[in-house]
Amino acid sequence: MEITSVNVRKMDNENHMRGIASVVLDNCFAIHGIRIIEGNSGLFTAMPNRKTNDGTYHDIAHPITQECRKQFEDAIIEEYNKVKEEGE
Repeated sequence: MEITSVNVRKMDNENHMRGIASVVLDNCFAIHGIRIIEGNSGLFTAMPNRKTNDGTYHDIAHPITQECRKQFEDAIIEEYNKVKEEGE
């Protein structure tokens, strides 16, 4: 699997969400709505999720392995930092 495109929309608001990302895999599969969040230890990503009838949230799409999760997070945060620098 190759991440072939990352698009980040930076958000300027007062909560901890810093942006929204879309990722394209192998030029043929897109995942939209990946949130970029500022936590106590820095930026991290949260995959798109949906609230269930019992009030809990479940990811709609997500990496299965830690290596894949790191690949996503690294690519998204790198693109976020580029977009952030362009806006300053």
